[in-house]
Amino acid sequence: MARPELRNPANAEGDWFVDERCIDCGTCREIAPHLFRAAAGASVVARQPSEAAAEQTAAWLAAQACPTTSIGTISRRPRPGRLYPLEVRDGSGVYDLRYCSEDSFGASAWLVVRPEGNVLVDSPRWTEALAGPIEALGGIAHVALTHRDDVADAHRWAERFGARSWIHRDDRRAAPWTTDEIGDDEVELQPGVTAIPVPGHTKGSVVFLTEDGWLLTGDSLAWSHERDDLTAFRGACWYSWPEQARSLGRLAERHRFHSVLPGHGARHVGGDPDDLHARLVGLVDRMAAAA
Repeated sequence: MARPELRNPANAEGDWFVDERCIDCGTCREIAPHLFRAAAGASVVARQPSEAAAEQTAAWLAAQACPTTSIGTISRRPRPGRLYPLEVRDGSGVYDLRYCSEDSFGASAWLVVRPEGNVLVDSPRWTEALAGPIEALGGIAHVALTHRDDVADAHRWAERFGARSWIHRDDRRAAPWTTDEIGDDEVELQPGVTAIPVPGHTKGSVVFLTEDGWLLTGDSLAWSHERDDLTAFRGACWYSWPEQARSLGRLAERHRFHSVLPGHGARHVGGDPDDLHARLVGLVDRMAAAA
């Protein structure tokens, strides 16, 4: 629960606030960039949401996602019901889970609902508030980890649902309990879901691509609101920036996608695959030039 006595003085005046326990993961700014902003190593309320339902819902979505529960109201407004899992696009079967974990610095996790068995990509924090709705959606058949940073409570989700669990062998020290190891080649977790190694952010970074064009990218690729373009995080590249450029180049050569769902950074949903391919090629060229 957000703590009014720790309210950051940089918040806009009004009921909603972010307290000083914020770790500056940027989750709220990605969910509601019109309501939150960065300020001296933290997030704060940029302007108070109006009483319109859409704005209040956006604020509550950010509050429910916050890994440190630092977002709230001075008036202690009653929380609405469970807002997550939230389908990314109606009928897509792809769900934003939020309930982000401080252990993964607020990274997003995603549930892909499929007839062959549902796939959890990276891990939200463990909470029964998600476990029940996920069970109602068919549970979890596979826990697919993009890299070592975003493991969080993945073992608890795998145990709860008896799921197979996947991580690249070069990042496996972060999750030695996983049942399946990804090597240097692409591999199908199940028909229609492919693990694609993209070393760079970490040596064992992987993205997961569904047959219908959803690319789940961990921290290897994201959308930038500021640039209105695809981006990668050079300041958070723990293995090799040149290798990340090469691996994203291979991704561009071999695959097309219409949506990018990252761990950190903004999502991009329902784009034109040719446009996103051109943007990825342009990003790779910029990365290589800066290597």
